[in-house]
Amino acid sequence: MMHSLRARLTVWYVSIFGAVLIAVCLAIYALLGRALYSRVDENLVAVTRIAITSLSNDLAEGQSPADAAKSTASELASDQAVLAIYNERGDLLAAEGHDEDLEIRLPAMDSIPDDEPLLFTVAESDDADDRHRMAALRARLPAHATTFLILASSDLERTDDELASLRQILLFVVPAALVLAGFVGWFLARRSLSPVRHMASRARRIGVGNLGERLPVSNPGDELGQLAGTFNELLDRLGASFAQQRQFMADASHELRTPVATMRTAAGVALQQPRRSEEEYREALQVIEGQSARLTRVVEDMFTLARADSGNYPVRRAPLYLDEMVHDAVRAARVLAAERRVSIEAAVAADLPFTGDEDLLRRMVGNLLDNALRYAPPDSVVRVTLQPDRDALVIAVSDAGPGVPADARPQIFERFYRGDPARTRSGLEAGGAGLGLAIVRWIARQHGGDVALDESTPPATTFRIVLPRGAPHS
Repeated sequence: MMHSLRARLTVWYVSIFGAVLIAVCLAIYALLGRALYSRVDENLVAVTRIAITSLSNDLAEGQSPADAAKSTASELASDQAVLAIYNERGDLLAAEGHDEDLEIRLPAMDSIPDDEPLLFTVAESDDADDRHRMAALRARLPAHATTFLILASSDLERTDDELASLRQILLFVVPAALVLAGFVGWFLARRSLSPVRHMASRARRIGVGNLGERLPVSNPGDELGQLAGTFNELLDRLGASFAQQRQFMADASHELRTPVATMRTAAGVALQQPRRSEEEYREALQVIEGQSARLTRVVEDMFTLARADSGNYPVRRAPLYLDEMVHDAVRAARVLAAERRVSIEAAVAADLPFTGDEDLLRRMVGNLLDNALRYAPPDSVVRVTLQPDRDALVIAVSDAGPGVPADARPQIFERFYRGDPARTRSGLEAGGAGLGLAIVRWIARQHGGDVALDESTPPATTFRIVLPRGAPHS
């Protein structure tokens, strides 16, 4: 039961409400009790003050101290107030309103003050719960050379009964209020969390087959609406990731299926006849070797990007000279360029130190050169430049190919991208798997730089890599 958020919210609500309610009730009880007892004390003090005045007036009229005491006691005593007057030796002169169950005793003579009454509480002899509040005062009347001891008493039964009634009311009201608060809290929690139930129900139905569904957003401005919106954004990202993964798998399957099918066909043709000439076997093996090389390149590129996506590809940075690395990449590419009757010209500034992964940088430049040679027409020139530019080093590779169509330029660095919707081997990516430029961009960004299509207007297509000299370590 307590595993439910609704139950926990209700318990918290009732607990806090109960604590506040009990604190308020205790405060009310304490303040009311203090006020009631203070009123009793004030009445007793007033009785003693009035008694002094009455005694003084009676003595002034010529009455004896005993007669003055009796007259004052009879005037001021009532059902609620007992008044006893003593002489200075403690002998009782008069007492009115006396309760037989109450044993009236003067406190110690030296403890009775002259200015303010001494207030204290006593209980009846046969009932400790029936209490009386008393006020004792020494009244010195110098004009009449007389001193009285005045003792006023008030029964606290009514006050105690009022507080007892209040306690009973509070003992009934507090549990009733807590029960009511529990029902109200349960209802409010259920009503407030109903959008969560709807979101949970909808989320359970969302799977790989229906990632397009979204959670309901009843109020975008509140916290639950923001939660639903955030979850929907997560579903958008997951949907895009699944779509990208499915497309990647489809493209990878296509790229892997084609060379495998070609090798199987070449092998099957070569094995159809029991005997073939050496030239025919060599031709079949050349086809298989070429497709194996292409298959190996595609697998290596896919493996590189997969490790890059997971963050597990080790980037080994070390000091190097970027100009020497570019020269090495150009020399390696000239072998393939000669087969395609394309020449490579390099304009590379000397002594350009750099810190990076030499193998990755060599692969980056090699991919650009391979891309340029793929589209460069026979008897054309591919130009490679490396020049410093302020705090950066700029590598540019240009070819004289047909150029990149305008609608394809924003996507050329995406994986397996081809210019037509059918993604066939024509136009822009003829002969390639569409991974080379994606790897070039990843390597450039790993070294704090980037790559861009700088120019693509026939007869010139130029890719430009900018690498900061102080490349950050990632």
